[in-house]
Amino acid sequence: MTHSSALETAITFHDLELAPELVQAVTSIGYMTPTPIQKQAIPLVLAGRDLMAQAQTGTGKTAAFTLPLLHQIKQHANTSTSPARHPVRALVLAPTRELAIQVHESVVDYSKNLALRSTCVYGGVGMHEQEAILRSGIEVLVATPGRLLDHAGNKTTLLNQVQFLVLDEADRMLDMGFLPDLKRILDLLPAKRQTLLFSATFNDEITRLANSFLRDPLKVEVARKNTAAETVEQVAHKVAEDDKTDALLRIVRIRDLNQALVFTRTKIAADKLGRRLQRRGVEAAVIHGDKAQVDRLLALEGFKQGKIKLLVATDIAARGIDIVELPCVVNYELPYHPEDYVHRIGRTGRAGASGLAISLVSSEEDKLLAGVERFVGKKLVISDLPELPAPPRPAAPVAVAASSALNASPSVVATTPWRRSGNRVVCALLLPPPVAVPQESAPEAVGQA
Repeated sequence: MTHSSALETAITFHDLELAPELVQAVTSIGYMTPTPIQKQAIPLVLAGRDLMAQAQTGTGKTAAFTLPLLHQIKQHANTSTSPARHPVRALVLAPTRELAIQVHESVVDYSKNLALRSTCVYGGVGMHEQEAILRSGIEVLVATPGRLLDHAGNKTTLLNQVQFLVLDEADRMLDMGFLPDLKRILDLLPAKRQTLLFSATFNDEITRLANSFLRDPLKVEVARKNTAAETVEQVAHKVAEDDKTDALLRIVRIRDLNQALVFTRTKIAADKLGRRLQRRGVEAAVIHGDKAQVDRLLALEGFKQGKIKLLVATDIAARGIDIVELPCVVNYELPYHPEDYVHRIGRTGRAGASGLAISLVSSEEDKLLAGVERFVGKKLVISDLPELPAPPRPAAPVAVAASSALNASPSVVATTPWRRSGNRVVCALLLPPPVAVPQESAPEAVGQA
């Protein structure tokens, strides 16, 4: 079967002509059928083509590049203890620590039946342990750009034998701030290599930049350009800026949400919202770039385990968050860049599951809303905030009949404190009955039972 025929007829991972060890690993995890992006991308990667692949977050992008790369470097698998036998052959760059960790977890899962080594390096933690692993030799390296350059500068890793380069979330990797680091890394790589760009969104500027260092790339587009999954219900509520916290809590309560990922534009806004929610008794945590790595990992783990109900995050920090069946994403603040809206709501409705994306839009954000709608090519449904259920009516006071007071037993009345306040006139019917004085009884007859 040729790669082109596999592209058209693939029904299982075996049909994609992947190594048996990889097919076994994938099926053991529970994946039986390739997703659309995997069906299209894997045969092209196996054919050695450079690729620009666009698909919504949560559709299997990571496996679409990880599986064919592992298949191609499988020939170099060995159990030698010599670092020279384990040079870096595949480099995966990710914009955030969380995404890098997630990608590396997939690499470990898929390569468990192969004698290949891998590791993940990112900032926010010490370099000593990472250096020891890199010096021992690894074939697959997942990294954030800044930390990779740190290691390259210290000569703890060499990239002169890299055969495959992957840029995950490529739009962000090539966007402002990441491009200088990326160019420095490209200078360290062999000119002859296979380069893959995977992302949920691509704009024309990113495409031009990508074409400058890809060789005759093919473009795979599974979803309509710049759209989120059709399984995600998108709703917007017009809310005054000062009322957004109350609106968020109302939505969580009325929709009975067990969990939600809440997005803000800035780190300061994320911290402020997190404190407000915690003061209101909500199990909330915050992640952003200024948080220590250990705190971010603890927050993510608590969220995955259901201990955290609302996770407040900025756009960059949320890249790579992968929560199975996350029910809801809330745009507490709309993003400045419309493409970030697609990335945000792609956290829910993953792998065909249904999801909900709610945006709280103040009057100051009308222009941002218009930008989002132009980018996704549709109008968001604007609806009123859900109404809280009416509080239960207080029970009517039970009137005590006068006769009940008169017929009460002396023992009950005697134990009830009775006070007369001031000079108020008290109705005689409400006064306690007089206590009967027992009279001397006659002697009982002899033999009476």
